[in-house]
Amino acid sequence: MRVKQKNRISDIKWNLVGILGKLLIDLLFNTMKIEREGFEKVKPIISSGKVIFAVWHSRMLLFAYLCKGLNGTAMVSKSKDGEIAARIIQRQGHEAVRGSTRKGGLQALSRLIKKVKEKNRPCLIVPDGPQGPRSKVQPGIIILAKKTGYPIVPISYSARKIKVFASWDRFIFPFPFTKCRAIYGAPVSVPQNADENEGKKRLILLENELNRITFEVDRYYGHTLIEPKLN
Repeated sequence: MRVKQKNRISDIKWNLVGILGKLLIDLLFNTMKIEREGFEKVKPIISSGKVIFAVWHSRMLLFAYLCKGLNGTAMVSKSKDGEIAARIIQRQGHEAVRGSTRKGGLQALSRLIKKVKEKNRPCLIVPDGPQGPRSKVQPGIIILAKKTGYPIVPISYSARKIKVFASWDRFIFPFPFTKCRAIYGAPVSVPQNADENEGKKRLILLENELNRITFEVDRYYGHTLIEPKLN
């Protein structure tokens, strides 16, 4: 009985985390005017639902807000931080598949591919998470694009007034009522017959594009947090 009661209390706690997390994110971004650059070019892809969104770990906060209600799915790590993220995105109308490039990655990727192909639903992938290296794409997203046939849409954002945390990813947190700008990059597709070399080329292409748009949107507000490096 004590175990059941402990599990019940834990479930209540994590449900509250999800509810409060979603509420705080909604309140934060509802105070801002959010501009979108490049959205019209990728709108048909997004409208189809057959899309993989790629965002750096440090820039995922806004897109948790923008993508709510899309009935998508996302890979989330099995860590405590991952549990917080999973509960929030579930409240935003998505399904969380638990795993990462370090723990349970292959199994989680297989489940994710199956869910995407069964229901034709969008995905949100953080290709440098959950522990880095910072701004480096891991191969899982390329495998996902190859197996599903979905194009990858790189996305990033910045804001005029931000707090930059001293974490491995230099996570940014925008201040309430500040100006905010989202940027959508050029889509990256991976042919289903792509070999290993071709897959690496698409990985580098995606990494360069994510770094480019992140640099551009930061520069728009006078920040320099990442340098666009061509591989």
